[in-house]
Amino acid sequence: MGASEDTNASGPVSWASKKIFTTGEAAEVCKVSQQTIIRCFDSGRLSGFRVPGSKFRRIPREELIRFMRDNEIPTTALEGGRTRVLIVDDEPEIVSIMTEVLERDGRFDVRSASTGYDAGMLTESFKPNVIILDYLLPDINGNVVCRRIRERSDMASTRIICVSGVVKHEEIDGLMRSGMDEFIKKPFDVDHLVLRIATLAGITSASRAG
Repeated sequence: MGASEDTNASGPVSWASKKIFTTGEAAEVCKVSQQTIIRCFDSGRLSGFRVPGSKFRRIPREELIRFMRDNEIPTTALEGGRTRVLIVDDEPEIVSIMTEVLERDGRFDVRSASTGYDAGMLTESFKPNVIILDYLLPDINGNVVCRRIRERSDMASTRIICVSGVVKHEEIDGLMRSGMDEFIKKPFDVDHLVLRIATLAGITSASRAG
């Protein structure tokens, strides 16, 4: 309908519980123009319905999430405001340090696993936005974990950072082919890791708790 389309955005505080979005609200969440959302709606790339007796478009929450994931738009704003990070590493000291730093930052909801099996279970329930994955786990290697995640359409927007102390260039190439987004060599600077997590998750404007 163009510029006359309603735009009553209620602000990011309410995104986590909102079930139906106007095109203006969807545009604000996706950080694109309202006209872009309208064009996607009218072309069928973004599904929804029109308000009876009007031309106003409405977009269900689950459809907006699907659209955002398909277009690699971070869904953090719709999912409670904090980025979900899953740490998969069998070294308790490393897990402890990363968990402490990320939780103190204030922007992250953190879970951890020490095996590939536990990581798979947590991936199902936690739906992480970012996975920090040790290349060599007790029961599986990083290539397999990456491939399994990339085979899932509902995890298309999940970012994977692999970490390892001993790894060959060909192994890193294999991880990239398997779906890894970035490789960081151990030992690493924790602040740098936090920056890379935030960048990959699309939350580069920091609001760190200190």
